[in-house]
Amino acid sequence: MAVLSGPVTTGEKVMPFGRPNLDLASLGYQEKEYFLEGTATRYRPRAGTDLGRDGRWDVEPAGTAPYRTRYVVYRPADDAFNGTVLVSWNNVTAGFDGYTVDSAEILHSGYAYVAVTAQRAGVHGMGEQPMGLVQWDPERYGTLSISSDDYSFDIFTQAARTVSAERSRSPIDPLEGLDIRHLVAFGGSQSASRLGTYINAIQPIEGLFDAFLPYLYFGGGSPLDVGKEVFNPGANRLQRSSLPMIPCRIRDDLEALVMVVNSEVEAISCYPVRQSDTERYRYWEAAGTAHVSLQSMQSRAAAMGQDQGVAFVAAMKGINEVPLTPVMEAAYLRLQEWLETGTAPPAQPLIEFGGDPADVVRDENGIARGGIRLPQVGVPLATNSAVPAPNNPLGFLGGSCIPFAPEKILALYGDSEKYLARFEQATRAAHEAAVILDRDVEPLLREAESAFDRAISGA
Repeated sequence: MAVLSGPVTTGEKVMPFGRPNLDLASLGYQEKEYFLEGTATRYRPRAGTDLGRDGRWDVEPAGTAPYRTRYVVYRPADDAFNGTVLVSWNNVTAGFDGYTVDSAEILHSGYAYVAVTAQRAGVHGMGEQPMGLVQWDPERYGTLSISSDDYSFDIFTQAARTVSAERSRSPIDPLEGLDIRHLVAFGGSQSASRLGTYINAIQPIEGLFDAFLPYLYFGGGSPLDVGKEVFNPGANRLQRSSLPMIPCRIRDDLEALVMVVNSEVEAISCYPVRQSDTERYRYWEAAGTAHVSLQSMQSRAAAMGQDQGVAFVAAMKGINEVPLTPVMEAAYLRLQEWLETGTAPPAQPLIEFGGDPADVVRDENGIARGGIRLPQVGVPLATNSAVPAPNNPLGFLGGSCIPFAPEKILALYGDSEKYLARFEQATRAAHEAAVILDRDVEPLLREAESAFDRAISGA
């Protein structure tokens, strides 16, 4: 059984690594960090089986190892809690432990959020200049240790069990008495791929989670045996990884709900294993978006407060400028409604593919047809797509944004008033389709007012 200690208050930095740049108290939230230690199990395919394309994987224990890691709990006041704990599989693609709490939907709708460091790179970093927890604050995190990502699936299970409805509340209750109705696992990109494997291989054994929300998911699970190497599904398309992703469907015989939210980039990878919606599965993909947007990079650089980060963003001019954020915000709410009322998120149109080999079908402006259409895509001032921008340091992950010439914009819309009327109509349509929340309508409309003038001036 895993052992909890904390809340952790020691260390040179006197704060958890990765904390949001927010006044949590003003939002009614508190932040506490805990250490978790125990013995974790790794898994392998059961003898005579393999990790097949149908996702119905059968695995068995293959060894154990000790570990000591951490997680950070963000919880609202008791009377504001909505009954759902979001358990984040923290992303380590950048070489350090990353998670994102600063979602308006999460913080204004009363979710509890638990950010779990399940992978070795989060603790120890990687490469010649590691940026793991033990390097960031040796005094605080120097006792942490994860020997291999092969144990990450069980580490994640053990962490989640300590914040579930069935948790032991003595001697430490990290959720301090909150009554849990729903436990949801979520994670993006590399973490989504690990969740794909968790759903297909571990959830049938443990049955712990009520729902899963993998996003920016490349259509395959990570291998069970990666050792100390960080598996990165995005590298597969550039043929830079020695650890091939396992293309597969999400298994369809579980009680848990699964909702996948993708940009156009991952929709391309997912197409060969794309599966239809069911009573317990929803798949959303948004045309004209990318794995990373310029706005998301700007937000990340501001949150980190690093000059190098700002300079890095400046070098990314030309990457996609349609954030997936409003769709993700809507997904949190629709999944919560699904859990609470049984009403599934509305099915959404899929991006169109054609040809042999299959590729995205694009309109006369180079914009993908079909899919969820945010207003910046439905009433465009530029071609935003998954097609990589030249000399983009993010490669295909950043997609591209090619502004229309002012003459083309005037020919399409005539003037600012007509453009804004069409943009508002597209925004209201996305809201009616349940992929934009109430709180995001007005900010999108305000942004459009200045976007037209900038586009016409060529700024």
